[in-house]
Amino acid sequence: MAALPPPDHEEASLIRDPRLAEAIARFNAGDWYACHDGFEELWHETAGPLRPVLQGILQIAVGQLHLERGNRRGATILTGEGLGRLRSCGDQALGLDLEQLRGHAAAWLQALQNAADAPVLDPPRLNRAQGHAL
Repeated sequence: MAALPPPDHEEASLIRDPRLAEAIARFNAGDWYACHDGFEELWHETAGPLRPVLQGILQIAVGQLHLERGNRRGATILTGEGLGRLRSCGDQALGLDLEQLRGHAAAWLQALQNAADAPVLDPPRLNRAQGHAL
């Protein structure tokens, strides 16, 4: 397997930022409101190509928050918007497996659009990309 290219300066800086690690941990714990705040703060400070990655992740988190609060329409819209942003990104960014996240978000979106009841799926997770340590 080929080695991953080194991250650019902006990506390396974000990966080292403890706020990113905290936002990822909150996302994986299902603390949607707090993780949204963390990703949003980083998103506001980012002007480069990682901006849509951060926004896509936070939109998926807000979709989950809407679903928790019984707002299925909001969950559908935000999950779709987050998925759309992540589709324009590569399969890995910020040391995260975006391909896996897109697949999970797509399953959620389909379930939200098709199921009569609230979907019964595991919540999305942010997994480390292969070759990146936790």
